[in-house]
Amino acid sequence: MLVPNQQVTLRPTEEPDLEFFFRFQLDKEANHMAAFTPKAPTDRTAYLEKFTKLLNDPTIHMQTILLDDIIVGSIAKYEIAGEAEITYWIDRNFWGRGIATTALANFLSIESMRPIGGRVAFDNVGSRRVLEKCGFVRIGGDKGFANARQAEIEEFIYRLS
Repeated sequence: MLVPNQQVTLRPTEEPDLEFFFRFQLDKEANHMAAFTPKAPTDRTAYLEKFTKLLNDPTIHMQTILLDDIIVGSIAKYEIAGEAEITYWIDRNFWGRGIATTALANFLSIESMRPIGGRVAFDNVGSRRVLEKCGFVRIGGDKGFANARQAEIEEFIYRLS
């Protein structure tokens, strides 16, 4: 669990934060758990170009997750065909400490768009728990090609009304 004297906070993502996020997603185990990742996760230039553009997209609400003053992840709301979705990524070195749950709860207090959905690989139990602890309800499933696994896998769809 989270060490009591450590503080999880959010702040708007800044361009230099993207370097941290890029390094986090290079972790093979984290990539496998996320499953639905870029086709070329090691392409730093493509990653930074894509996410720099996203920082300027008014439909995206991106925040950097800090543990005390250390960048440990990212969280964002984005829209697909007018439907809001949540995404988050925690550096694997900080998994299992309640950081994602705290960050998502904090994020939901500042992001008012509802309903908001979440998708998670069927076997990503940790991420499923994060969504459920924050009030998301599983409403269905889908199948999609997971670049990190080079296979079509099942994903669970969650919604918070």
